[in-house]
Amino acid sequence: MKASILTDLHRAAEGGAELTAGDAPVLLTYGEVPDEYAAATSGCVVFDHTARGLLEVGGADARAFLHRLLANEVRSLEPGSGNRNLLLSSKGKVQFEFDLAVEEGMLRLSTPPGRAPQLLAALDTYLFAEQVELRDATEEHAPLDLCGPRCAAVARAVVGAVPERDHATIAGEFQGAPVRVTALVVAGSPGLRLDAGPELAPALWRALIAAGAAPAGLIAYDILRVEACAAEPGVDVDENVYPQEARLEDAFSLEKGCYIGQEVVAKIDTYGGLNKRLVALRVDHDDPVPRGTRLLLDEDGEERDLGVVTSWAYSFALDAGLVLAYVKRRHQEPGTAFRLAGDRGRATVVAAPVREATALGVQEG
Repeated sequence: MKASILTDLHRAAEGGAELTAGDAPVLLTYGEVPDEYAAATSGCVVFDHTARGLLEVGGADARAFLHRLLANEVRSLEPGSGNRNLLLSSKGKVQFEFDLAVEEGMLRLSTPPGRAPQLLAALDTYLFAEQVELRDATEEHAPLDLCGPRCAAVARAVVGAVPERDHATIAGEFQGAPVRVTALVVAGSPGLRLDAGPELAPALWRALIAAGAAPAGLIAYDILRVEACAAEPGVDVDENVYPQEARLEDAFSLEKGCYIGQEVVAKIDTYGGLNKRLVALRVDHDDPVPRGTRLLLDEDGEERDLGVVTSWAYSFALDAGLVLAYVKRRHQEPGTAFRLAGDRGRATVVAAPVREATALGVQEG
């Protein structure tokens, strides 16, 4: 998997950033997590997402090809627009999640780290006589993501441009070079993605911080998205999950016509039948709860396994531990309490999101 191109910069940061071990270390925190959280909810934070992957799809038939495969709209999108999108299995379950952007003569699919080669291979299996070119452009992709109520002001100060529509991309400028600026959800709240390419990414990172963005890492990111009940690919979402179970309604269309898995998605929408759904649960302590912990409930003297934890974070909004978990139907109402297997305490379903998302503030001067 591609490593962040800012790793050395983080290690050299004053005060010392904390990173995970391994060949592709991930930034955990730049110091005090409460400060990073406060900046995200009242100011602006910048996340290093330069490890994300990128797939470019070009050719005369590119739009028609992706439109018949992907779960969300493609063909009607104008250059400069985009959406959150999915490639589902024939059984309607999530195989890939990505951000799609339309440019003149090209579609760009920004993927979670390490997923671009697999997505390219999956799309290639459906490619026959169409005039379509698939290219892994991961090494040219170096996105920095901003969120918080002042992120538009920070971005405008540094690159001079902020899009006003969700998933719209416009051209900014930094040090005389073009910067792609995209409006999209970051950690469960409206945010911005800036991509000036790998060569300018370190300078852009420093410039955003100088303009008022606080550097933040995975711990703050997880707190924000768990409070928003926002599923993370590879953590809360895998090939065993239907998009409705993971609250991915903005990533698929019920009106665009046929696509892979469409019949199953439409049937769920029409008739219901979801066996589980992602919900947020407050924990009665603040110790981490491991992914995979089961949710148990005593009913008529019999203890039943009714769910599984996929994410944990300490919630500043609740001043308590908070988990995301898939919980079986008829047990998802706020106030429903479970025992966490392994003597890990109790967890109670709460209304989600537990904190209102911060506005992007595109009209800020």
